[in-house]
Amino acid sequence: MAKKKKEDTQPQTPVEEEDEEYIEKKKKNSKKKKAQIDVKIETTREHPEKISPIIGYFPSGFDPLKDRAVHGQDEESDSQQHRVKVYRHVKRNNRLQMVVSPNGSHVDFVGTSYLGEATAPQVCTYALGVLDKETQTLKIIPVAANKIFRLEPRVRGSELSDNELSETEKKELALENKADKLKDLTLMYSTKKTIRQAKKRESLRQKEDPRSKEDLDRKLEEITINKEALEVADTSTNARNIPPHDMSATTPQMAYPLEKIIFRGEWDYLLDIFELSQGGAEVEPDAYPSFVCNRVGGLEHIKDEDEKQRLACILSYITHLIKFKDKHSMDGFSSAKYHKIPGILFQKFSAMFADLDAKRLVDNRRDLLISYVLVLTLFADNFRTDPSDIAKDLRMNAVALRPHYEHLGCKLVREGPLLLVTLPVPLQFPTMRRKRRR
Repeated sequence: MAKKKKEDTQPQTPVEEEDEEYIEKKKKNSKKKKAQIDVKIETTREHPEKISPIIGYFPSGFDPLKDRAVHGQDEESDSQQHRVKVYRHVKRNNRLQMVVSPNGSHVDFVGTSYLGEATAPQVCTYALGVLDKETQTLKIIPVAANKIFRLEPRVRGSELSDNELSETEKKELALENKADKLKDLTLMYSTKKTIRQAKKRESLRQKEDPRSKEDLDRKLEEITINKEALEVADTSTNARNIPPHDMSATTPQMAYPLEKIIFRGEWDYLLDIFELSQGGAEVEPDAYPSFVCNRVGGLEHIKDEDEKQRLACILSYITHLIKFKDKHSMDGFSSAKYHKIPGILFQKFSAMFADLDAKRLVDNRRDLLISYVLVLTLFADNFRTDPSDIAKDLRMNAVALRPHYEHLGCKLVREGPLLLVTLPVPLQFPTMRRKRRR
């Protein structure tokens, strides 16, 4: 006779009832509408005497809020656990250092604005937003120098001094110095064939940047050949050796169209001065020409951000032109030795002004480069410029620079003790005289 199965007489747990209550609560919460508030936005600009907020992150995985969450501590006790200090260089305002010191630990977390990934070019800006629900205001504050610091762990007592570098950074600098010395020795003592080969290798390295190659290809597609201009050889731009111009222009801005001097794809590589001005840092006289240093301060008085960025990019373009000229001259090579010109601009300058068979710029191409610089100085000073500082940057006498301005159709105007250069329209060039053979 088969045995009967035992009936399940154990009492049922209330798990199913709890699940049903949880589901009902979840449905009610999902039906609730999210609260919306009207917020007034306030933007704050950086103060030259105050440090803007600095953002730091811990790549090592350290969580400064972990201990507070575990031990149930409040915000006041958290300030006692971790000390945060920010240091600024006495002479160089753009050098910042952030140190986070956990209490009871022998490890500090240090981040700087002049070493590591913070030295890479910043193509975007950062801001910090703080929402105050009581006053319904959203305050947007720019982050200091548009930098986000990478906080690296360091054992306390073994920090590096300002003059010391890590082993990796020393190796990188050693390789760069070795390459620069080898390049200088090649240019000074090698044969013409070896120099040509070295310059070709350097130009190939410049072309390896995919972004610069895409910009160059896009610009080449936009080029249209003007056959009528080629037929008139005597009145062409190449005959006068000056930048592209418009003889029928009614305003100085259109006499030398800026879009034909600085191409559309090049503006993104000219943001270094704009980022320094946004961060409240000062440009170094050793790294930038005196003409640029004397006009960077005026960027703070420009309220329109687009106009400010446009002027800063023009100053950056002037810097690259002058440094390119110094790189190919005997008296200014040392000042431009460590200056890095973007690849897209280096290719353009090499094609327009340089000659692979010559160490220095030939006279006609050097004059063309000077003409480009002088035209951009007119844009920077709203077409009333004092040529004294740009003459110093070009390593020329102010009197010797006047014929170059006159060759561009400019006029000299006396205003008190100053002699200013203006650009009247329509353009009127001086007649080109040819020397007679005796």
